[in-house]
Amino acid sequence: MERMKRIVTVQDLSCVGKCSLTVALPIISAMGVEASVLPTAVLSSHTLFPHPAVCDLTAEIPRITSHWRDIGVTFDGIYTGYLGSMEQLDLISRFIDDFGGGFVFIDPVMGDHGHLYARFTPDFVGRMAALCAKADVIVPNLTEACLLLNRPYIGETYSEETIRGILRALTGLGAKQAIVTGVSFSPDRLGAMAYDSVTDTYVSSFGERVPGSFHGTGDIFASVCVGALTGGRTLREAVALAVGFTCECIGQAAALPERSRAFGVPFEWALPLLIEKAHTSL
Repeated sequence: MERMKRIVTVQDLSCVGKCSLTVALPIISAMGVEASVLPTAVLSSHTLFPHPAVCDLTAEIPRITSHWRDIGVTFDGIYTGYLGSMEQLDLISRFIDDFGGGFVFIDPVMGDHGHLYARFTPDFVGRMAALCAKADVIVPNLTEACLLLNRPYIGETYSEETIRGILRALTGLGAKQAIVTGVSFSPDRLGAMAYDSVTDTYVSSFGERVPGSFHGTGDIFASVCVGALTGGRTLREAVALAVGFTCECIGQAAALPERSRAFGVPFEWALPLLIEKAHTSL
């Protein structure tokens, strides 16, 4: 029997609230891919709740990776999510150099709704762009795409050609493929658009736009993409699968009370659908 594909996901763990590792682990596992973890921090809750307790694990990253080298662990892919400091960026850059024999997928988490997160600086953005140069695939939202390219935020109204230009410019940073999430060309549709610089092709997928804000959906999208690409799906298939599953999760969340939605979307209810689709042709 062929060995199960193994990826390592590098991001934080929220003890309460569905995002980052609590999303990545079950989703990637459901898709038939072994998910190892390199945790960057432990939080008592995700940051929608005020004043979470935080245990920074930056100092543990070299110890963990050193042990992995000693025991000969290898990975078919590396998937990075939220990285909270310049030091973590440097450590993960070296980690990619040491363990990056498979594909590298980077979600450059650092902003949303047109704004850089408060704890980050322009220097951090530049270093994140340098990290993205080591990726095979990057998956920023529109805010992060503009930050990486040192461009003003384009707002909510734009043309398809504008997004194509952003995607081409993103691959100019070094990644072979770029996916921009949160893309919309009509008021009732929302999804993602991607560009493969090797084949010079664009792909896109859209679902119904549901009013409201839904925490953790970027992590859901990225995790499905990683699982799909690791499992041998094409970029077109991975984007379609990720958009479809994310929209399904948002649709289920929309029916919940506001307090329940604060903990994240109920992706668990939709996992049987993901398992079915992950193991059948699209």
